[in-house]
Amino acid sequence: MSFKATHPPDTPLYPIREVSRLTGVNSVTLRAWERRYGLIRPQRTPKGHRLYAQDDITRIERILQWLNRGVPVSQVVDLLDQPETIEAPATDAGDWSSQRQQLQGIIEALDLAKLEAFYHQSLALYPLSIAIDELWQPVILTLEAKWAISSDLLVRRTLEAFLRSQVGIRLHYANQTTRGPLILLNAMPDDPGPLWVLMSALMASEQGYRVQMLDHSLPLDALPQAVARLHSSMVLLSSGQRESDSYIQHELPNAAKALNVPIGVCGEVARLRAEDLRDGPLHLLGDDLPQAIARLRPLLREAGVL
Repeated sequence: MSFKATHPPDTPLYPIREVSRLTGVNSVTLRAWERRYGLIRPQRTPKGHRLYAQDDITRIERILQWLNRGVPVSQVVDLLDQPETIEAPATDAGDWSSQRQQLQGIIEALDLAKLEAFYHQSLALYPLSIAIDELWQPVILTLEAKWAISSDLLVRRTLEAFLRSQVGIRLHYANQTTRGPLILLNAMPDDPGPLWVLMSALMASEQGYRVQMLDHSLPLDALPQAVARLHSSMVLLSSGQRESDSYIQHELPNAAKALNVPIGVCGEVARLRAEDLRDGPLHLLGDDLPQAIARLRPLLREAGVL
């Protein structure tokens, strides 16, 4: 590793919290990049606190650019000091495909200890949007396609229980510390489990929203009361299924008209029902969960919430 922080004495330095705010990379990930791969080398105070200069921040932004181009973090270290015009390397056995296969194998083997380690490692090494885009969402899609042909209820329910506990803990603490708008996140009736809701909740919480997650479908006629009693700023519906014609074409649009807050739709249903939902009163957010959650902010601004 040739990179080493050597900043002049008068260089402005920033604590890790400020760097996290500026770059969108949480402090756990910044520490993991430093300890595991040596991607960044901040200075230290006499008490051991990390301090970052502007060139460290620029380096972090370059790391994000490579990650967003699909390069795994293990390969980024060899690219950072190359010319910026260099092409992304061809994938190999250490890339996302290999990690997806590993994750799927762990899930299907019901190895909860390895699943917990993989979960925490993926969220430590990568910004959450990349971890969901490149690992968790593709694996869930693969598993659901497989289960549609040959159901494995034990594996599904075990994965759901694991994610429910992990995401639930994260939401509990995040909801206490953030002052963002409250999103009421509800599953649709035909979804056989809360996997899409859990991933959506994780992403929304990371983006600074308070999240009330309902992983079993609440009847549409109960939504107005739920919004009022929970003081929700928006309802977000998610599903990995196509859902019924009557629900998509009639019941859901009627429910949207009866609410005084926006209703957004995300998950696979947003792709499968794009034509039905595009011109109605609902907000079609898409099946890419990080992009779907990113679309909430302008929507809430338009509604006068932000």
